[in-house]
Amino acid sequence: MVVAPAALAAERSILVFGDSVSAALGIAQARGWVALLGERLKRERLDYSVVNASVSGETTAGGAARLKPALDKHRPAVVIIELGGNDGLRGMPVAAMKKNLGDMIVQSNRAGALVLLIGMRMPPNYGPQYTGSFERAFSEVAKQHNAVLLPFLFESLGDGRGFFQPDGIHPSESAQPLMLESVWQKLRPLLR
Repeated sequence: MVVAPAALAAERSILVFGDSVSAALGIAQARGWVALLGERLKRERLDYSVVNASVSGETTAGGAARLKPALDKHRPAVVIIELGGNDGLRGMPVAAMKKNLGDMIVQSNRAGALVLLIGMRMPPNYGPQYTGSFERAFSEVAKQHNAVLLPFLFESLGDGRGFFQPDGIHPSESAQPLMLESVWQKLRPLLR
């Protein structure tokens, strides 16, 4: 059986499904962690392409609604889901976020892709009950659906000084290589 090169490339893609953090809002897209991931793959001579399907402002509901067409189009080997931050900032129910994330993992697995789920945390002003429930949601969903988990994308940023744009939410250009390194540690074992 002969397989067309385009089909081979499609089978070896990494689909990044995120929000403004992965869409590199406020910095040059070529300097965002997703673009840096593409460079890292080339440097390491790993035959994967990266498709950044991240949308600023995206919620888990929006992501769940638009994932299937992206899976059909790109046929990724790995899906990186970096969604949930906007759900939290809008105070949306954690149970709905968990359902949406779970649905996205199931859709990805059914399409033959492994999943790396990236967690987020909320600022303390949302209250301990909500912030705790929100943070636990990612590990609970990853465990329930057997996905690989990066618990908190900004963990490597320490106290955050100098690593965020003036809005205090979006990472600066200097934060991107650190974020990539965190993602890489979890992603690399998923790459054949």
